[in-house]
Amino acid sequence: MPLRIHIEGLHDTGRFQRPLEVITGLFFEKYELVLEPGDGADITVAFSISGDKRVHVRGILSEKSTENKYEANHEKDVSGSFTEKERFKQVKYAVLSVYVTLLQQYTGLIQQWGVLTGIRPVKLLHKMLRSGLSQEEAHRQLREEYLVTDEKIELMQEIVDRQLAVVPDLYDLAHEVSIYIGIPFCPTKCAYCTFPAYAINGRQGSVDAFLAGLHYEMREIGRFLKERGINITTIYYGGGTPTSISAEEMDQLYAVMYEAFPNIERVREITVEAGRPDTITPEKLNVLKKWNIGRISINPQSYIQETLKAIGRHHTVDETIEKFHLAREMGMNNINMDVIIGLPGEGIKEFSHTLAQTEKLMPESLTVHTLSFKRASEMTKNKAKYKVAGRGEISEMMKAAQDWTKRHGYVPYYLYRQKNILGNLENVGYALPGKESIYNIMIMEEQQSIIGLGCGASSKFVDPKTRTITRFANPKEPKAYNENFARYTEEKLKMMEALFG
Repeated sequence: MPLRIHIEGLHDTGRFQRPLEVITGLFFEKYELVLEPGDGADITVAFSISGDKRVHVRGILSEKSTENKYEANHEKDVSGSFTEKERFKQVKYAVLSVYVTLLQQYTGLIQQWGVLTGIRPVKLLHKMLRSGLSQEEAHRQLREEYLVTDEKIELMQEIVDRQLAVVPDLYDLAHEVSIYIGIPFCPTKCAYCTFPAYAINGRQGSVDAFLAGLHYEMREIGRFLKERGINITTIYYGGGTPTSISAEEMDQLYAVMYEAFPNIERVREITVEAGRPDTITPEKLNVLKKWNIGRISINPQSYIQETLKAIGRHHTVDETIEKFHLAREMGMNNINMDVIIGLPGEGIKEFSHTLAQTEKLMPESLTVHTLSFKRASEMTKNKAKYKVAGRGEISEMMKAAQDWTKRHGYVPYYLYRQKNILGNLENVGYALPGKESIYNIMIMEEQQSIIGLGCGASSKFVDPKTRTITRFANPKEPKAYNENFARYTEEKLKMMEALFG
């Protein structure tokens, strides 16, 4: 039976409903939030809000079965020149702070990210520091206003410092763009995946049509950038698995990149996800070398063969190791590897084995993901089939990753969070100093426009003056993309004209 939670005392409760639901979901897997008066609630949370220029929020949580009560208070200064929307946002955070505090008291669970439920917490710290706040004041606000723990604040600050060391002109790159190119094909679809990824076998006609459309997009977008004198900071080939296509197709694609894009020799970084080891061949590595593409990802996810089989990855552990050594022998000196905490059937023992295997290879960067139950994934649809570790063990695995990376000289340089992420934790990119992915920094901190080309690629247009973000997405299905790529390209060009014209 879901826990029934009755919320009372909030005016205009509809505006609070979604954020309250998100916070509640951090504590309880099954719950029902009741905003209208009624009987039958297991717990009741009563709010009272008072004050004008200094708002005081008080909350009392009452448990029906035991008559236990918990109380929390939070004050917020709203005396500045806030708009109505900004004022509500401040009050909302005060309400959520009280709510998190009450549920922490009730459950004994501490949410290390406090009331922050968005994807990009590091972006918030960047914004605070750029506004003129001292580091001490920014940290105080994160601790007291957002309830973030000292451990996570230290991690955020370490990442901010690293990003500014890697990209000193991070805040001044709105006059440039980065490019994301989505290749929607994979050997097979993984159980946790919701990316636009389609099994490539038997789809050659669809692949040919897709690549023709992608070449068109690249040439048209490149022509616009050349005419406006706009340079490219980074280029990232993702998907899917970009190395699913043939070596000949890769060669043609990178030839178009060099022909179409402006000042390609000034691009700071070009990355190709070679995430599935079963797609890597000597011929494809030679193509990457030919076009001076120096950064790739080879993603084991786990070094437990039973896990790989369970999640639908058809490569073997030995194949991951073999393809890593092959890439090394062929001159690849900037290799990223992804691992995932909390895969089905894995605990601290299995994850420690994965770290031990990683130690034998020592890639230049290691991205540590925490498993997220994404809404449309096979894993989410069949949760009973995919048993995962509990919150305590997930936290142990994250701590093991932090200790391992520190011990081996890796530094955290980017971080993001996802909905339904196990343990309410995070994904962290670690790198040996000087081997950080600039694209990962750009996509997370949203300081410039990212133009998405290809199937399922999303564009984020950042206004250089106001920093407002407008999003635009290409269709996810190859058939829809193949039939409409010219129209989607034209729509993007109109948006770029409005931004950079």
